[in-house]
Amino acid sequence: MRAFNIADLRKRARARLPRMVFDYIDGGADDECTLRANTQRFRDYELTWDVLRNIAALSTATTVLGSATRLPFIICPTAASRLFDPRGGERAVARAAHAAGIIYSCSALATTSFEDIAAANPGPKWFQLYAWKDRGILREMLTRAKAAGFTAAILTVDVPVAGNRERDLYNDFTIPPRVTARTALQALARPGYLYRLWSTPALRPEIVHDAIPAIDGSLIEFLNSQLDHTMTWADIIWMIDSWAGEFAIKGLSTVADARRCADIGATGVWISNHGGRQLDTAPATIDRLEPIVQAVGDRVQVILDGGIRRGTDIIKALALGARAVGIGRAYLYGLAAAGEAGVARAIALLGEELRRDLALMGYSDIKSIRRDSVIAPPEARQKN
Repeated sequence: MRAFNIADLRKRARARLPRMVFDYIDGGADDECTLRANTQRFRDYELTWDVLRNIAALSTATTVLGSATRLPFIICPTAASRLFDPRGGERAVARAAHAAGIIYSCSALATTSFEDIAAANPGPKWFQLYAWKDRGILREMLTRAKAAGFTAAILTVDVPVAGNRERDLYNDFTIPPRVTARTALQALARPGYLYRLWSTPALRPEIVHDAIPAIDGSLIEFLNSQLDHTMTWADIIWMIDSWAGEFAIKGLSTVADARRCADIGATGVWISNHGGRQLDTAPATIDRLEPIVQAVGDRVQVILDGGIRRGTDIIKALALGARAVGIGRAYLYGLAAAGEAGVARAIALLGEELRRDLALMGYSDIKSIRRDSVIAPPEARQKN
């Protein structure tokens, strides 16, 4: 595949998907300030290097929340993967992650069941929870995930309500897609995609479908109807106790919240702004990393997502204290561009860049990355 960076996969995805589906991957909330900042702010951090070092043997392996991985990046949980690759979806992503030896994370709104994902990926895998109103759904998810071999739970907490994603409004876009004049024209412009979508089972949130048989309307409507607006920190403790394993809380931006995570027994703090799809003008995640690591890095493992497009982005996050980073759009562009092969290409590109960049910096191992490997921009240093 002639794709030499994640941007190339994005172009291929755009050419293959109807506009409404591509915009669902590509877009953010409101004016998309945070969406752009997540990527742009990585460019403001600079890297230094050491010379005349032995780099004959490079290692990128690590362990994150008890799961071994060949590369220090994780497949983030993203909803409805079959929307972007109707025939493969979550299975395609799970297989590609397993083949690469990295951690796969399953969305609570996956269009494939826990059991089918586990059959496709016998390796390390995590799963996501939302703060549902129905505790029975949460208990069932914890039980089924454990039985299927998932080893870590991720509670996403930055979605008390769904963000204002205006591209979806302009496109009349919902999950599953509703037929309007606008969506029909966009779909007809991509007949290959339309055939793949119509020739496979209907899209639905498989993990929660049986628990709530009367799901009606769009996925966003369902999400908003099920989110518990009364849930607080005290309500999370029973989930951590019930799971009795590695438990990360995802969607944090402040030191105070990171400390609360550690205090209630979470083993992972996941810095995220939901890819710029929730609160717009929120700070880029890279700018929040160092103060959180300084506050809780000796108590919990810190993960970051948002804006990862290059191997240098990964190195910068590791230098500032992240145990690993999560990738979302990077692999979704690959999935949309070429299914499982596209996901594999996205993983391979980031892995190749990471290894090359480590060599250029004079490091033989990601454990050699130091805080002084990266120079933060002046304004970030002042915030810290």
